[in-house]
Amino acid sequence: MKKDNVTISLVSRQSDGKNTEQTELITKGRFEKKKDRYIISYDESEATGFEGAVTELVVYGNEKVTLNRTGDFMSNLTIEKGKKHHCQYGTPYGDIMVGVNSKEISSNLTDEGGNVSFKYVIDINSSYLGDFDISIDVRQ
Repeated sequence: MKKDNVTISLVSRQSDGKNTEQTELITKGRFEKKKDRYIISYDESEATGFEGAVTELVVYGNEKVTLNRTGDFMSNLTIEKGKKHHCQYGTPYGDIMVGVNSKEISSNLTDEGGNVSFKYVIDINSSYLGDFDISIDVRQ
């Protein structure tokens, strides 16, 4: 099952313990089911700062989400319940290795769409960088 031209609404909140910033994005993208996972993908734009890149989120129920961004600044993050992952995050200043600790993953995705949300903490060299809270809604 693969659906093109779905509406993807993404809300991202990031906090460094003092300040919180929220970003919202509504875009068209693709939604696909493969065996035990759902794949949400969309083309980045100038508004996100990653124009020309493609972001793909792979959702494994309530257990794991991977975020992969291709383009000039590639990223590969894994958010998995009960595990810490060391992941690559691309920036305009170079790639950095970050630690990613999952706090929560919740998905009610079906073949028709739905919502996935996840919360995680990122550190660099074991130094706290921030808390992240992402919610993604997929509709036809």
